[in-house]
Amino acid sequence: MALDTDAPLNSLGFAKTPAETRVVVAMSGGVDSSVVAAHLAEQGYDVVGVTLQLYDHGAALAKKGACCAGTDIHDARRVAEERGFPHYVLDYENIFKDAVIDEFADSYLAGATPVPCIRCNERVKFKDLLETAKDLEADCMATGHYIQRKLGVNGPELHSAEDANRDQSYFLFSTTPEQLDFLRFPLGHLPSKDDTRALAAQYGLSVADKPDSQDICFVPNGNYAAVIEKLRPDAADPGRIVHADGRVLGQHQGIIHYTIGQRRGLGIGGLDEPLYVVRLEVEKKQVVVGPKEMLATRTIPVREINWLGDAPLTSRSEWHISVKVRSTRPPREAILRPISDTAAEIELLSAEEGVSPGQACVFYETEGSRIFGGGWIWRGY
Repeated sequence: MALDTDAPLNSLGFAKTPAETRVVVAMSGGVDSSVVAAHLAEQGYDVVGVTLQLYDHGAALAKKGACCAGTDIHDARRVAEERGFPHYVLDYENIFKDAVIDEFADSYLAGATPVPCIRCNERVKFKDLLETAKDLEADCMATGHYIQRKLGVNGPELHSAEDANRDQSYFLFSTTPEQLDFLRFPLGHLPSKDDTRALAAQYGLSVADKPDSQDICFVPNGNYAAVIEKLRPDAADPGRIVHADGRVLGQHQGIIHYTIGQRRGLGIGGLDEPLYVVRLEVEKKQVVVGPKEMLATRTIPVREINWLGDAPLTSRSEWHISVKVRSTRPPREAILRPISDTAAEIELLSAEEGVSPGQACVFYETEGSRIFGGGWIWRGY
């Protein structure tokens, strides 16, 4: 299986030889970005590998094997040595803390369910790292994300990955047109992750069999509450668990332990009906629970929209699109009604359960693979 080579004079779309084309590869230390770097080096590109140290991998928050931790930096450096291209490690710990970790903690304290991987792409990898690539006089920056960049009539477009099971478009909706000009995603057209691993084995990479990272990089074992309590020691203030009809059902040890739609671990056993978290009332320190039907909603307010359509967002009163409100859910048909250039109301044609403030709402064309951007789900429904 070859990587994407459908481009003018070289596979990255530049009218010059690969040797004259410098490409910075963002290397996380995993198999995906390692294959991208190795393949481009094999094609003769002037490859420069860059790995970000996003947090102190010796600190309590770090997790062995997590993205951008100590083991991964070592693995990325080893791949660069094996394939014979330069590799640099950049200390972005302070930037990552200010731009991603602090907001993650504050969002949870405010009753939202944040997606730090999106903010990391938006505020660190596709911002500061991209500028670093330009400082290195690179022609472009390549990553191991499973998403496609296609040339349309009006310039580069963002499209879902060929492999729907690996598609990462939900996490990349905030990529701007200017960033898309500079970015390349050589894995997006591959049919499956097996093809990526086959390429890693073909190149003899030491990371060919390395497991995929599953959790948020700075959250050990998926325990969000423990991380937030460490970052914000006063976060676990107790409060009441209240039924939507007003009954007090129990006590909790901090709203940070709950998310919208949660059913298990509520600590209110002995009830006949299954109950779900339907609302978090931060000011009252209350967790509100109710029956499953209370989770359903058809109207979603969205703000901080990054619009990737050909015409301006406000050029129409309605856009008929599909949307994802969680990374693990399929797109649902919807109507987008703009309020401004960066805010809109989404009407789902069929109700969705567990829509939560702090999650992303990503826009897709109803038939096809193009991504029209997205925004952040806001309070108000």
